[in-house]
Amino acid sequence: MKATLVTILSWLILSAAVLAEERSVGVSPWGPKDEIGRLNLMTDESRAKILSRVTGGAAYDLSVEYFIGMPSWQAAGDPHYRIWMTHTPHGTVIDDPLNLGTEMNEHVSYTGAAISMYTHMGTHIDALNHFGLDGRIWNGFEAQEHAGDRGWKVAGAEKIPPIIARGVLIDVAHAKGLDVLPDGYRIMPTDIKDALQKQNVSLERGDVVLIRTGRMRDYEDAAIYMTNPPGLGIAAARYLVEEAGAMIVGADNLSFEAFPSELEDDYVPVHTYLLAEQGTPILELVNLEGLSQDRVYEFAFIGGSLKLRGADAAPMRPIALPIR
Repeated sequence: MKATLVTILSWLILSAAVLAEERSVGVSPWGPKDEIGRLNLMTDESRAKILSRVTGGAAYDLSVEYFIGMPSWQAAGDPHYRIWMTHTPHGTVIDDPLNLGTEMNEHVSYTGAAISMYTHMGTHIDALNHFGLDGRIWNGFEAQEHAGDRGWKVAGAEKIPPIIARGVLIDVAHAKGLDVLPDGYRIMPTDIKDALQKQNVSLERGDVVLIRTGRMRDYEDAAIYMTNPPGLGIAAARYLVEEAGAMIVGADNLSFEAFPSELEDDYVPVHTYLLAEQGTPILELVNLEGLSQDRVYEFAFIGGSLKLRGADAAPMRPIALPIR
């Protein structure tokens, strides 16, 4: 009981300190033209080092499926995922769009489809232009100067390089003996440190850190998955970046951070802290169930996102390869 009170008191003190700070976008140590932030921590040497440790065997797909009715962010009025057929075998016979004739269309069937979606759907990576402070994003780029009708001219999703780095699963739910963290649970530094200790894993500078809340088990039920999910708190985000040196932070939920906000003047403080202040990309809806089930806590993380010019996020299909 005493330890719990100390933890709560520490969180309140830290939250008050954060609230009192004058927050502004970060200035990149990689220069005034930097658009990728902490992704600069990847080097030829770091990529070669992690790939040299791959053992082979199982490959873990960390992405989710896209389907009509899938969980998606609707609070701001963004579109649902939609897929529709543009060509079907039977319809092609009737319409003959290529003027090939009935015989050819009955012999060679043709199926085609189109999709429409919000950029922050399914497993995706948030680019550094996703959130900003006072009209600016990471590295001081101003929206008034760099954001046009067709997206941002800087820090867009197309600038995100292929990611090859050491990945670490922090299974907070399992460390607490739970299948899933309680609704609205705010993850603290103590939760992260406890899970790492139980997993016998240490974080290293340049890691892709993935946090499991267990929420992914409800992915097929959008209403449950999206309602008051557990997520990261500001103190935990600060610990992961400023002390542990994370390059990317991700989780298995969509909101990523816990709500309500810890700050009165910022409704998404963890997003603005990571993206705008620290230049740290965020991964959301990462499927960590396979890694959790097999107790794979360290791995080579390999992922490439779609090069959507000027976009604030892009779908990604990352994989995890166990390492020795």
